[in-house]
Amino acid sequence: MIKREDFIFTIGYSGSSAIVDSSLKKKFGSLAGEELAKKGLFKAALCSAVFDNRESELDRVLAIYNSKAEEAIKSTGELKRKFGVFEVPAGITRVIRI
Repeated sequence: MIKREDFIFTIGYSGSSAIVDSSLKKKFGSLAGEELAKKGLFKAALCSAVFDNRESELDRVLAIYNSKAEEAIKSTGELKRKFGVFEVPAGITRVIRI
């Protein structure tokens, strides 16, 4: 299974490998989802909430996103679609850091 910090900063997948942005991971890897959202790292914040399976965190990320965005998003489902994050993928056996 992929680690939380790797999932949060994954920028893509190649088969069973996750491709991770190592510079972002190093700089922001210890932050909680809400802190990531406040810094404008909305995809990472969303990934954090999805990984931890916390609806309250998803709601908070949505609220922070809407406070900063020009166009509000109505639901966490819509936020997930916008960033293409729905679940932690199964079958990831390798992490490639770039």
